[in-house]
Amino acid sequence: MIDYDAYLSRAGVSMQGSAIRKMGVVAAGIPDIISFAPGYPDPTVFAWEELREIVSSLLDGHDPNALQYGPTRGHTPLLGALLEILASRGIRCGADQVLVTTGSQQGLDLVARILCDPGDAVIVELPAYTGAIAAFKDVQADLVGVRQQQDGVDLDHLEDVLAGLKQRGRRVRCIYIVPNFQNPTGMLISLEKRRRLLAVAARHNVLIVEDDPYGDLYFNDADATLTRPIKADDDEGRVIYLSSFSKTLAPGFRVAWIAAPAALVAKLDTAKQAADLCTGSLDQRIVYEAWVRGVLARRVPELRSRYRYKKTVMEDAMRAGMPGLLRWQEPRGGFFIWAALPEHLSGDAMLQAALAERVVYVAGAAFFVDGSGRNLIRLSFSAPAPDVIVEGIRRLARVVRTAAEASTAPGV
Repeated sequence: MIDYDAYLSRAGVSMQGSAIRKMGVVAAGIPDIISFAPGYPDPTVFAWEELREIVSSLLDGHDPNALQYGPTRGHTPLLGALLEILASRGIRCGADQVLVTTGSQQGLDLVARILCDPGDAVIVELPAYTGAIAAFKDVQADLVGVRQQQDGVDLDHLEDVLAGLKQRGRRVRCIYIVPNFQNPTGMLISLEKRRRLLAVAARHNVLIVEDDPYGDLYFNDADATLTRPIKADDDEGRVIYLSSFSKTLAPGFRVAWIAAPAALVAKLDTAKQAADLCTGSLDQRIVYEAWVRGVLARRVPELRSRYRYKKTVMEDAMRAGMPGLLRWQEPRGGFFIWAALPEHLSGDAMLQAALAERVVYVAGAAFFVDGSGRNLIRLSFSAPAPDVIVEGIRRLARVVRTAAEASTAPGV
């Protein structure tokens, strides 16, 4: 037999699969399983009727380019819409500063490829989104973690980490951060901390990669102004901003975008040509029509209400089923509850018991680049129906109570 490992590059050898995807594959083989693992949107709030009308109009043959290759940068009318969307978030930029990508994950991959050489340092939060960890690891960057506080990244720790790396002669390429309802913690970084983060990046001359897929999904209208992107106050061109339509319209379209300085967008454009030439033309046209017809504007308030309700259902079930066994900070938006088990329990160690109870989550260690997080778990409330959430938490509570009782039994 051929030893294919012998043919792999160093990057190919070191590639790691997503813990979230792995749990999805495992769960797919178990009947009647309830999954809190993937951060999928709720399909019951997709704009099915409006999207059906849009697709029908696009496929009537009047525009032959609807099914043709398109520009690498993106469908021109959609690029114009993106400039307006960005302006509504406080970000001013020109058409040469925007690139459409095939999902935000491709954006992260492209950014990693144009910024990082093997061994370069990339700063990430502890914990950080696993997709970003994978993108930077795949180009053999060295990921260095910085602790979080209740209002976001610990800037004093960040300063210490950056100073230490500089002292050792290490090259730091960027700081990756999700300021709005972070995956996995659901954390919202304070406006003051966002401005201070920009100042830290300027002092140390590093770029910021700002990932913002959840910013529209706040639960309290009073928080709307608190989701202002870091990029909105970036006067130097230091921030690379990523966002997506996956969480607000539908992830099946795989339409996202990057806003960055024109010189970087030109390099991203070149990298994307080697990756896929262009994001799907039909997908982009559907998204543009949904925007121009007001589908998105009408739909987002409904999404906020729906996800706020499901978050509350999950929290109520957790309080009722696991009093004193789980701790969490209430998320103010997004898709996730980040819960801490008692220190002596392990999210990874409980997974087999959870699967036996036909419920699954993502163990927290997958989100940490320093090996910590063993007693943490991420629970997604976005996709399951409310009654399914209640049943799933009931099953999970049996697992957690059993593990807690076993760990405190005599002789253990």
